[in-house]
Amino acid sequence: MLGLFLSILLSIYHPPVSYDISLAGNFGEPRPHHFHGGIDIKTDGVEGKAIYAIGDGYVSRVTMGLYGFGNAVYVTHPEGYTSVYCHLKAFSPRIKAALRRYQYQHETSEGDAYFSALECPVSQGQLIALSGNTGNSMGPHLHLEIHDTETWDMLDPYDFISDYLNDTIPPMVRGLMACPQAGEGVVNGKSERLIIRVSDNQPSKLKAWGKVGFALWANDYMQNSNNHFGIRETLLMVDSQTVFSAMMERIPVACNRLVNSWGNYDFWLKTRVWFLNSYVEPGNTLPFLCTQKDRGIIDFNEERDYVLTYILRDYIGNERRYSFTVKGEKTKIPELVQEDGTFFRWNQTNSYSMPGMHLIVPYGLLTKNTLLKPISKVRSGKLSDSYRFYPTSCPLVTSGEISFFVSKDVDVSKVYVASDGVFAGGEYHDGWVTGRVDDLGAWFELAYDNEAPEVTPVNLGDHIVLKLTDAKSGIASYRATIDGKFVVFDKMDKKPFVMCDLSETPIRKTSRTHLLRFTAIDNRKNERVFETNIIY
Repeated sequence: MLGLFLSILLSIYHPPVSYDISLAGNFGEPRPHHFHGGIDIKTDGVEGKAIYAIGDGYVSRVTMGLYGFGNAVYVTHPEGYTSVYCHLKAFSPRIKAALRRYQYQHETSEGDAYFSALECPVSQGQLIALSGNTGNSMGPHLHLEIHDTETWDMLDPYDFISDYLNDTIPPMVRGLMACPQAGEGVVNGKSERLIIRVSDNQPSKLKAWGKVGFALWANDYMQNSNNHFGIRETLLMVDSQTVFSAMMERIPVACNRLVNSWGNYDFWLKTRVWFLNSYVEPGNTLPFLCTQKDRGIIDFNEERDYVLTYILRDYIGNERRYSFTVKGEKTKIPELVQEDGTFFRWNQTNSYSMPGMHLIVPYGLLTKNTLLKPISKVRSGKLSDSYRFYPTSCPLVTSGEISFFVSKDVDVSKVYVASDGVFAGGEYHDGWVTGRVDDLGAWFELAYDNEAPEVTPVNLGDHIVLKLTDAKSGIASYRATIDGKFVVFDKMDKKPFVMCDLSETPIRKTSRTHLLRFTAIDNRKNERVFETNIIY
């Protein structure tokens, strides 16, 4: 009965576009540092397609330039869900007016406005926006997300609008990866991982002994689309017993960076191909990965044939099975050679120090034991040397901390931590400046910024455009007034410009001279004030 109720409940939603849907991306696809949290609906390669609310509710939030979404509208529905429409070119006039009211009430140009249920209600099928290409979008499309309003878990939009999608094509296996566990297993007599290209034929019989994990490269496909997609459901069976399963229907946002653990991230760095592990690293807490004993790692401890079967399904239930045989053949397993150095353990808080530098990686930020390989570069005359703790990208689950001692007599309010040259925080306490660490493979150093941002006029007509840049710590905020009255300047997408449409401000057109005052502040509180007269 519960399943029937949910089916009826979800069937009340309608698609956000008025034409046949073709997808460019589906829910849960692995990406660097995050899962694809929604579906990408094609807009025929153009901008300006009408976007409609998928159900009754109210506009609870509107954002501009946040999280890579570009322009986005959030609609909260009474059933407990919130739909999010991203990369928009423009908002509907009613929603844009609500955004402007919020900005002027709060005197902020930041594009992040929240609304109550009574301020901007919408009905199913009501126009809310026009599609676009704003934010981290490589081409015009609509990115649609649906969240559990209470937990903010990402949900598969397919569950809500599946009646409007056509799919009869099953997933396809592209490749396998056998991953002998170091010092505990071998495949074909070797302890290195083995990649097997998959065709319609079964691979030649593998031989294994000891503990081995497997990983899968697979794609799903749909009619009317040349794109490939992620897999909704994956099962790995050994002799008819399920040892691993993954169901991509709900993903907590806080788990996004665990995609790097589920996938073979180091292999992706070299090839841009995601092999997803059919076993779980000890510190990986993704709730939808289910295993039996040994975290999905298979122990080949009998001299016999083991039959392994992958079962792949999409939302509709289109299914692909792929079976192969692994012969258990007793083989000497090379002993694990322990490398010298500092290991960061996945199940504890870790720290590492060098003169004037201290790194802390708390418990929960690593999913497996990691051998640090720190290197440093001397920076004569600078506030600190540069440090890197791993030779390639090695992302953490959330942010760790790095602190530098400030040994020079400088204004500490202008000192910050740079990660690959980008501002990564700069909290000062008792002689130390602390910043964020997201990737052990980045370069970290102290930097100094006592230079104000640059504000350059580009156009001073009815649409005022200013170029806003900062070469060091980066822009933190800005504020503008005309004749002392606050006015909104919007960030221009994908450009270092901000723009004010004077027709949307409280300033009335009188063809007289007005004083524009624009103040920009960077992340070290350096301030630039730009003033000029305009005629409007």
